Amino acid sequence: MTVLSVNVNKVAGLRNSRGGTRPDVVEAAHTCIAAGAQGITVHPRPDRRHITPRDVRDLAAAIEVEYNLEGNPYSPASPGYPGFVELLEEIKPTQATLVPDGDDQLTSDHGWDLEREGERLAPIIGQLKTAGCRVSLFMDPVPAQMTLARQVGADRVELYTEDYARAYGTTAQAQAYKRYRDSAAAAIDAGLEVNAGHDLNLDNLGTFLTIPGIVEVSIGHALISDALRYGLYETVRRYLAVMPAD
Repeated sequence: MTVLSVNVNKVAGLRNSRGGTRPDVVEAAHTCIAAGAQGITVHPRPDRRHITPRDVRDLAAAIEVEYNLEGNPYSPASPGYPGFVELLEEIKPTQATLVPDGDDQLTSDHGWDLEREGERLAPIIGQLKTAGCRVSLFMDPVPAQMTLARQVGADRVELYTEDYARAYGTTAQAQAYKRYRDSAAAAIDAGLEVNAGHDLNLDNLGTFLTIPGIVEVSIGHALISDALRYGLYETVRRYLAVMPAD
């Protein structure tokens, strides 16, 4: 069975564009959970453009499903932001997804190069596992990198799926799909579990999940966009409907 974790960053972004408390991030998370989502994801950034540390804490107190915090482990403390690793150690979410994005990036756009970063990441991964977090690394679909992910101590990898999403419906789809299938297989062979996320949507998700062994998908932008048409509860139900039941 593949778990659906809904990323509610965009809900916070809409709230922050106006100020105040609406839409309410915790309320949105509860709606997703009531519709059947098995997890909630947030990606707090130092500039607090959407999810804030307060949101992270409020969600931790309010939800009982899997809680996944994404972010750059190198992000230090700054005014209003305790640092990503420090936030993880405070909250102790179910899963910490480490992403190599810069503080000024619009969105995540690449995975880790573990030949270059593995030695630096390994002690951070150990620190987070000691704190009780399952650790996932955001990775490009490169089969050779999967063994390295296991060697540095990761429990999972999250395959960055923008290349698949861009290729979907074009002549490049089959080749892109094969890269992800091969990468998932390499990760499983290395002893890792496999997550996936970025630009997965109602059109392309079902095909992607014919890849064996995907245990979790994290979906935010497309799902919240679809909610403008269908409503949040119904949208979550639609995503679950295209996901394999077992």
